[in-house]
Amino acid sequence: MGKAANRAKTKWNSEHYSQIKFSVPPEAAALFKSACAASGNSMACVLTRFIAEYTQYACQAEPGTADYVSTKRKRRKAIGEMAQRMEAIRGAQEYAKDNMPENLQGSAAYEEAEESILKMDEVIDLLMEIY
Repeated sequence: MGKAANRAKTKWNSEHYSQIKFSVPPEAAALFKSACAASGNSMACVLTRFIAEYTQYACQAEPGTADYVSTKRKRRKAIGEMAQRMEAIRGAQEYAKDNMPENLQGSAAYEEAEESILKMDEVIDLLMEIY
């Protein structure tokens, strides 16, 4: 991109956007960056969506931008990503259940943990059956 194009883009951005700058711990930044990459969204997109939801601001999509579920292929990919995230959550739940102390292994909390794992298995199966 040439210098004139950069100047024009910078001018347009300054007229249409406000910049927000803040600092977070490096670990949080790295986790956020990887989560955004895994979901196929830019960090700016996720933060803009959060701000809109938090402030109840009605954002309008820019003309020409395609959403991530506009085609069957994109929907299939989104469902696959949901299933992967659910499998990760299920794994974390199973890890937590397996690490419960022996004196709690017959308790209601242990049974709830087992039940939630079974329900997550059902959800994962249903997600995988969609496409």
